[in-house]
Amino acid sequence: MLGLMASRQAGLDDPARLRRVERTRRVLSLELNKDRDVERIHGSGINTLDIEPVEGRYMLSGGSDGVIVLYDLENLSRKPNYTCKALFSVGRSHPDVHKFSVETVQWYPHDTGIFTSSSFDKTLKIWDTNTLQPADIFHFEGTVYSHHMSPVATKHCLIAVGTKSPKVQLCDLKSGSSSHILQGHRQEVLAVSWSPRHEYILATGSADGKVKLWDVRRASGCLSTLDQYNGEKSKASSEAANTAHNGRVNGLCYTNDGLHLLTIGTDDRMRLWNSSTGENTLVNYGKVCNESRKGLKFAISCGCNPEFAFVPYGSTIAVYTVFTGELITMLRGHYSTVNCCVFQPHFQELYTGSKDCNILAWIPAPREPVPDDISEKSLPQHHVNPAYEDAWSSSDDEG
Repeated sequence: MLGLMASRQAGLDDPARLRRVERTRRVLSLELNKDRDVERIHGSGINTLDIEPVEGRYMLSGGSDGVIVLYDLENLSRKPNYTCKALFSVGRSHPDVHKFSVETVQWYPHDTGIFTSSSFDKTLKIWDTNTLQPADIFHFEGTVYSHHMSPVATKHCLIAVGTKSPKVQLCDLKSGSSSHILQGHRQEVLAVSWSPRHEYILATGSADGKVKLWDVRRASGCLSTLDQYNGEKSKASSEAANTAHNGRVNGLCYTNDGLHLLTIGTDDRMRLWNSSTGENTLVNYGKVCNESRKGLKFAISCGCNPEFAFVPYGSTIAVYTVFTGELITMLRGHYSTVNCCVFQPHFQELYTGSKDCNILAWIPAPREPVPDDISEKSLPQHHVNPAYEDAWSSSDDEG
């Protein structure tokens, strides 16, 4: 670190490289924080978490009891030991509480004044954060498994919704109506995710084993159906035969640059796809245990080299390198099945929710202090995890 800072100060190295190396080091040193607790409010399992992207300070959680809680993650006390307090909750006594399990919560990407929630009670609710009242409610014919708003959209306010129906619903925040539907799946839609690169591109995963990419401006059908065999086994058949997994697809997550899509299925496999060509990159992650019958919320790091995927794996969280498939570590601390992960990119922190009703904070381990009279070069050289190594060129990178 001292060497990198000296090189940066002398103008010999790119500041972006220092940021990447330090972010990577912090992710690789994630540990269960013994000094930070998240206030326990939920009386049953936690299904979904989301941290607002504006400040990275406020976190939402949704539980299988229908309760929604908002937490402040900032340490206002400035004490080493502190608890992330719940600012408020939509509890069972609230007149507009969800009747059944909340499956997805998401902040409005550009403003903490609005957040959204969807539930097994067949509704999607748009909440005013200040009044804690629903500004709008969308009703569906079937159970709602997942919804997502585009993090980059400037020309539309569409919320993609996956339900018990094979039709993907698109709800327009501006008009308050379900604007149109996307038809192509044959079974329930368990996961939906907008591209962080192109505002009109949407990925959907279904119980029919298929992952489809859509341009929502096109009414004729999907752009492509991802094929795990890259066309080798289905040359004689139509695109309708293509499958991404040999089981239900219940997890989707784009990399931060939107160039790749990571998918998880109940065939205990995780696959990485080139999002522009639809090609299976054939990265081997080994067996990724997935027994969930509904959506699985996993996360990908941001600004590291390499990038990491945080995947619920039974009562643990498996940490993989995205592009090589290496299993780096297993984070252990929950007592029951982990349902969701959310990554806080500002400080490289991870928060996880479980059936044990707990939210755990995983924080980078502090650096060991180096005495002033000892340079970093004179310290014994330990073996460095390959994931620390920065293979990027220092030119033509981040500004």
